[in-house]
Amino acid sequence: MTSTDAAVRSIHLMARGSLAEFAEVVHPDAVNREAVAEPPACRGRGPAAFHATAEWMRGIFDDLAWEVHETAVDGDLVVVRTTMSGRQTGTFVGYGADGRPEQAFPATGRSFATTQTHWFRVVDGKVVEHWANRDDLGTSRQLGWSPPSPAYLVRMLLATRRARRTVSP
Repeated sequence: MTSTDAAVRSIHLMARGSLAEFAEVVHPDAVNREAVAEPPACRGRGPAAFHATAEWMRGIFDDLAWEVHETAVDGDLVVVRTTMSGRQTGTFVGYGADGRPEQAFPATGRSFATTQTHWFRVVDGKVVEHWANRDDLGTSRQLGWSPPSPAYLVRMLLATRRARRTVSP
């Protein structure tokens, strides 16, 4: 498997891949630099952490997909320009450095499609590092998070309170 194939496949696995499939393209010691704002299970290393990120995202978005537009390779670095799309059917919870919920955005039922650039370090056909640049503002506007209506602010407050109660100290 080429480094480009491994990077692109790891993106598509986020929508529908199993842990076994992640193990085929993600190195046991791989790190996802984007996991700093994700649930604690996503912050580890290797296929299980990448799969935890996928499960977290699948719990938030239905019809989750990435369209790949372009790829570029420079040594062990692979860059993949994509459009991520989906429909928010679950609560999006962002996490702090301490692993506790920081902010929750309840489901709006709205769809979005925004661009992202994913950067991968690939060694011997396996992803060893990932980070990304995303249009989070565009996503939040399309989902109705920003600017929030007064009613949605109340829903955010209640969802954040619920998320914080479900996490043990």
